[in-house]
Amino acid sequence: MSTYTVFPNAPITEALLDIRVQLPREIDLKKLEVFHENIKSRFPDKKQRISFETGFQLSPEKPPVPLPASGGVYGYMFSSPNEKKVVQTRLDGFTFNKLKPYENWERFFSEAQELWALYLKIANPEKVTRIALRYINRIEIPLPIKDFKEYILTIPEIAPNLPQGIARLFMQISIPNHETQATAIVTEAMESTADIQKLPFILDIDVFQETLSSADEPEIWERFKKLRVFKNDIFFKSITEKTKELFK
Repeated sequence: MSTYTVFPNAPITEALLDIRVQLPREIDLKKLEVFHENIKSRFPDKKQRISFETGFQLSPEKPPVPLPASGGVYGYMFSSPNEKKVVQTRLDGFTFNKLKPYENWERFFSEAQELWALYLKIANPEKVTRIALRYINRIEIPLPIKDFKEYILTIPEIAPNLPQGIARLFMQISIPNHETQATAIVTEAMESTADIQKLPFILDIDVFQETLSSADEPEIWERFKKLRVFKNDIFFKSITEKTKELFK
């Protein structure tokens, strides 16, 4: 297993651990609200998670006909403003978010396990269908630069006979890991800024594994550790030594 440097000024703006589940039919929103009673002192703020879906009915002879909208409240978000943490309990799963500052993996992972155990007890999910780790990094690249590859190795190529300047960037790629049956969605983007000395570059790494397993299966945490290794491989192999100096 590879070992990587822990940076004192890591560029992580948000870390997210997500577990998608299938719940018993008798579990409803009132049951999920019980979760808040157990964590209200740490996560006092409560918001609803709302989803809406709509569409169109298509016919060769007629113009598209809008279908009735469906959806509504399907879960809750409980936040801790001072510590910048959010835990989500939904009818389709559980998510733990940690916003900047991100301390370390051990602390993040341990708290996610603790909160999941509470969700497991209250919602009693029948099975886990998907697990994911997502890390959003904001890297402030010093300007001017001649080539993005001074800092970022995974970058789109511009044909050599075209102007080489990039005013905007959005790129998304999917990388499979056949060894662990996981997939990474890597998104790169440039944020607009008035700062002429730094260019905010977003490196968003979302690694996930589709799975069908018992919700109380201890192996799930070993799978998360493998997802973390995959995520770290992508991050560290996508940046240069020059980039690493920015985080020290």
